Amino acid sequence: MKFSKYLIDKYIEILFVLFGYILILMMLFAFKVPSEVTIGITIVFLIVCFSVLLTGYLKRRRFYNYLIHSVEKLDKKYLVLEMLNKPSFYDGEILYEVLYEINKSMNENIKKYEMRLADFKEYVELWIHEIKLPIASLTLMNHNQKNKVNKKYEEQIRRIDDYVDQILYFVRSENAEKDYLIKEVDLKKIINTVAMRNKDDLLTKNIRFLVEVEDVMVLTDSKWCGFIINQIVSNSIKYTRDDVDRFIKLTVEESLKQIHLHIYDNGIGIPSKDIRRVFDKTFTGENGRNRSKSTGMGLYIVKKLCEKLGHKIRVESVQNEYTDVIISFSKNDFYKIKD
Repeated sequence: MKFSKYLIDKYIEILFVLFGYILILMMLFAFKVPSEVTIGITIVFLIVCFSVLLTGYLKRRRFYNYLIHSVEKLDKKYLVLEMLNKPSFYDGEILYEVLYEINKSMNENIKKYEMRLADFKEYVELWIHEIKLPIASLTLMNHNQKNKVNKKYEEQIRRIDDYVDQILYFVRSENAEKDYLIKEVDLKKIINTVAMRNKDDLLTKNIRFLVEVEDVMVLTDSKWCGFIINQIVSNSIKYTRDDVDRFIKLTVEESLKQIHLHIYDNGIGIPSKDIRRVFDKTFTGENGRNRSKSTGMGLYIVKKLCEKLGHKIRVESVQNEYTDVIISFSKNDFYKIKD
């Protein structure tokens, strides 16, 4: 807060004070008051006026400078009121009260929004569980009439089931910590479950599913991790090439502090310009536009869940050659079983 701008803002008050001072001088001259008295009165008058201006400026300067500094250093700027003390000057008190009412109104609206959002999420989860029943029934009916039903129907039902799962995990990803349990699990068991889920697509497209994982225990939640691996495998199946012996290979590499799961395929790969954005929300890229109707949500949810579980994920790829998705699980000695 600059003193010069403060004086400019007070120019009307200063003009009234000067006008009053001129009237006082005129009265002093009219009553033929000695010049020494006039000079003394002038000095006292100027000191008092300057002191009043300076006191008002310093009060406001301290408050507004602290307000500006607090806003600049806060990430969540709407919390600035929590850092302020109620000022001792009237216009500052008015500003403080207005900020308080604004903050109160905002918190009330946020609370209402959060309650509506929670209700909507609860409804979506309930709807997903309800829709799972007819999907399971359709799957069972197809299985019972396997020779009579076209495999394309089975494929579409699996796709619907995958998309329903995707919605469920997306809705839960905001509060994933309430739903998962981190413990040591057998990575091969999770992979076998994923393989069984995708076996029909793998057989239909003649894709070899190679698993080179033996007796590897990782710290994760088996259900969430299974969804993550399934999403990646589904992408590998979706983006295959026709001119090669197709395969998806899962291998494990261990370092001092991490276990790295490689999900490698010899599919169409990812263009170099798209690699940095594959985990962005709704990003479909060149492959998604050319090869299938991609939503761009699968890998976004995968990335989000990996962050919640404390895993790291990255992608290496060369277009028309391969794609290698690496999931890194952290090691923790506290979870090791002691002999």
